Amino acid sequence: MTSDNPSIAFSMDDFADALGEHEYHFEQGQTVKGKVVEQTSDGVFIDIKGKSPGFVPTGEALLAGETDLQEVLPMGEEREFLIIREQNADGQVTLSRRKLEEKRIWEELAQAAESGSSVQIRITGSNRGGVTGDVKGLRGFVPNSHLVDKNVEALMGQVLTVNFLELDQERRKLVLSQRHAAQVEIMRKLSIGALVTGKIANIKPYGVFVELDGMTGLLHRSQISDKQVPQLEDLFQVGQEVRVLITDVEESSKRISLSLKALEKFPGEVIEQFDELQADADGRVESALKKLNIVV
Repeated sequence: MTSDNPSIAFSMDDFADALGEHEYHFEQGQTVKGKVVEQTSDGVFIDIKGKSPGFVPTGEALLAGETDLQEVLPMGEEREFLIIREQNADGQVTLSRRKLEEKRIWEELAQAAESGSSVQIRITGSNRGGVTGDVKGLRGFVPNSHLVDKNVEALMGQVLTVNFLELDQERRKLVLSQRHAAQVEIMRKLSIGALVTGKIANIKPYGVFVELDGMTGLLHRSQISDKQVPQLEDLFQVGQEVRVLITDVEESSKRISLSLKALEKFPGEVIEQFDELQADADGRVESALKKLNIVV
């Protein structure tokens, strides 16, 4: 039926063109915005302004560690989704919240790895090589050799601070280290000019290695005394507690340099009056820093 009035004439072609202006084209890999309009036991329907609502299967809605679909995607929630399957015969597309979130999380972790930042992992499982867990919804792995506490059973459910050994998004590989993260944190607390107490871990001809809260510093032979030291074993023993001054910290190489010589009041005091020097170490720090030209 047509109208005799040209001012209101509207053909079927015009009608089709008008509909076409509002037709949405959806392709796999495209990101779309939509609102949750229906929840089922199998997934969630999303209004994306298409012929039919898009559908998010439960497996594509939840990240690792998430279990409550209604909590993650409540009714009326509006957010972005990734199209993972194009329209079927009914015009319905399959959507994924998980893949879009994982992409964002990988990018976030890559930035953290590049900046040297640490992240947290909640331990959920183990295998022969180490422990596995949840990192922001992704699966991470900490090798046994990079755990501080080797008691795997006690780690279940625990949250560990870790940093990155390997991050490969294509292979979905996320390998982490608790030991390195702990070392970095300790290094940050060890400042140049600080008087610290440690235990002698090893004695070499060139110096003494001192353990400081999980890190090892070197008390070089040249920094023991202003007087030549004969046999180091005559002055030190493995396991002996010693108070030393930190003279240098290199975070990148995890090197800590130590000194006893700076605490001496006269050359050879470390050799002749070691116990007295150790007992009075606190009162000698200011003078030692002046000798070393260290400003704290």
